[in-house]
Amino acid sequence: MEPYNECWIYSGSAKERLWNKSAIGQKTNGNNLLLSSSEVIFCHDHRHLDWPYENWLNEETKKKPNLINEAIILEALRVPGNKVMLTEKLGEKNELIFSRETWGLRWNSNCHPRVDEPESEVRWFHSSEYINMNELLSWTIDVQARKRIAEVLVVDNEQAVVTYNITSENPFGELSPPNRDDINLILKYDKIEINGGNLYFGYEKWPLEQLGINYQDGRIIDQITEEYITTDANEFSDITDVFSDLLERGLHPRTGFKYGTEWRCYDKKIGIDHAPWLVVSPSNKKMNWESACLASRLASGVNKTWLQPLKIDDVWKYLGIIRPPAKSRWTNPIKK
Repeated sequence: MEPYNECWIYSGSAKERLWNKSAIGQKTNGNNLLLSSSEVIFCHDHRHLDWPYENWLNEETKKKPNLINEAIILEALRVPGNKVMLTEKLGEKNELIFSRETWGLRWNSNCHPRVDEPESEVRWFHSSEYINMNELLSWTIDVQARKRIAEVLVVDNEQAVVTYNITSENPFGELSPPNRDDINLILKYDKIEINGGNLYFGYEKWPLEQLGINYQDGRIIDQITEEYITTDANEFSDITDVFSDLLERGLHPRTGFKYGTEWRCYDKKIGIDHAPWLVVSPSNKKMNWESACLASRLASGVNKTWLQPLKIDDVWKYLGIIRPPAKSRWTNPIKK
């Protein structure tokens, strides 16, 4: 192998097989292959290629501190049979369109880049990295616009890899949003302040099922709901603004305390089905990938989708971090 622009040109006898069967590397200078350093490691470990020279791995790792993690990510994707093209090697003449933040494009094992469109765009992170939620959502929307899956692979200090699908969710329900007449009616009821909210009483029938919970002959309203009832919409705090948005979407937000979130949201009347969404506070944006993976895994364990609300151009959008189906959970071989 010969070095070329931070990559390596391979001209050995296996070059045709590497490309035709596995789509490894990128064709250059005729039929030679341009390999990234992580692809060199994969070919050494799984395609029996020699290192470019003695002590290559140590020297290359000194120059590229993320190389080992990147190679682990590539291994997790390729060992199940996926084909992956790394965007760093795709020049201006390449016809594939992808986001500038995308690290790699992935094809299923029965597809090939020369004839098929990629199924997903891939990024990877270390578990300790903090998430730029707004940037991640923008990338996801861009990827989904091309009808591709936005995939994130996360690697930890033991080089264990997990996969998550990132989505821009649009949660909606079939309930009627609260109307002003019913809210004005509630404001006429008697109430007493209790710890964490108010207890309303002195009514025959509570007009809005989405607001509060029954207690004896009254209705307990928490602080967020109280602000929603008593404050003009243009003066809502962010968390109450999200609560209002969820109601306008026909959802019924209830406390998500048991799940470690702000709300669990029902899309139908309570008792018909489970709550499909778990929504965190909009102030919850400072989170690393380790915490996000835990939250998403807990949500999937109870058949729910974890959502982070983000205000973009004065509109609330919802970022989903979702554990994919078992057949699409790319992970690396167990190392002892």
